[in-house]
Amino acid sequence: MTGSPADASGSFGDGAVPWAAAVATGIGSMPGTSSRDAARIVAGELPEFAHVPELPVRGPGSDLIGRTGGLLAGVASGLGMETTPQGWRFGGGLGREMRRAQSFLGEDLDALEEQLQEYAGPLKCQVAGPWTLAAAIELRTGERALRDPGAVADLAEALAHAVVDHVADLRRRVPRASAFVVQVDEPGLPAVLAGRIGTASGLSSYRAVDEQDAERILRSVLAAVGAAGALPGVHCCADEPPVDLLRRSGARFVSVDLTRAGTEQGLDDPLGRAWEAGVGILAGVVPSTGAGDLPDSVASAPLRALLHRLGLEDPRWLDRVAVTPACGLAGATPEWARTALAACSAVGRVVRNDAPVEGGRA
Repeated sequence: MTGSPADASGSFGDGAVPWAAAVATGIGSMPGTSSRDAARIVAGELPEFAHVPELPVRGPGSDLIGRTGGLLAGVASGLGMETTPQGWRFGGGLGREMRRAQSFLGEDLDALEEQLQEYAGPLKCQVAGPWTLAAAIELRTGERALRDPGAVADLAEALAHAVVDHVADLRRRVPRASAFVVQVDEPGLPAVLAGRIGTASGLSSYRAVDEQDAERILRSVLAAVGAAGALPGVHCCADEPPVDLLRRSGARFVSVDLTRAGTEQGLDDPLGRAWEAGVGILAGVVPSTGAGDLPDSVASAPLRALLHRLGLEDPRWLDRVAVTPACGLAGATPEWARTALAACSAVGRVVRNDAPVEGGRA
């Protein structure tokens, strides 16, 4: 069973996703510093649903915030960033750090383009979301952009333009790809909603952002992705991902970690509502770090348990599911990265009932 493809205009119908049932893909980050090595692993282990690899171990500009900052600087020089002892700050223009971020991304895309010459499946890219950016980047005052609603709105608008340009670049580089998927990474969103982001003084926290405001800003970015003919979705590997809010914001898929403690109590109902609404699920089930072999029965257990609890064990419910590691693989060894991605493929075979659960090895 496969997801429905995009129509001739490049848009997706309700409930349509461009990937095959329970296919494997990655979250984004990969180990090491070699773009070519990462691209080879992605092309070799994810032949049906590739993604743009990220290599944060290389340092500032390769991290989630700096990498997206390089994209922002390409459309709005005033949003160029520079590093600080605490992380990143707006106001650097297209300085050394932003040029380095753009260079790293170019290297990654060049390597992936070389490996995907004949690739004809969906291709996923990843960018930091507006609320995670606003919570992480300082203004010139030393306070986070989160403090200024106008700055957050400007950031979201620039991000929307940057992502559209990024998707256009991917279309040029991988013209045979069947569809393009944009994963907006929002690991900081739960803390933003709960008022847990500390101020510059460290003596207090910024006020909690209202869910309606959070939804409006996030929706503006996701809508731009959809208008560009790509499938928009959100990844949040925090303990309490706000799945309902993501769905209301227009996410066509949600990517969550199913291995975290408390998942059974916290995610069943919102994931069930997302499923019923036709939202795709990127199910994070394989540990991001480890060693040795990973039995299929162990790797598939979190997803099989969720499907059982939701009453969705029939393989026909898997048409909108993809299988991923629990989170990024930046901290893994290259050997475990291959093992983890191969295990994701094995999980898909198990839940589709086209491979035995016991005795299998990823």
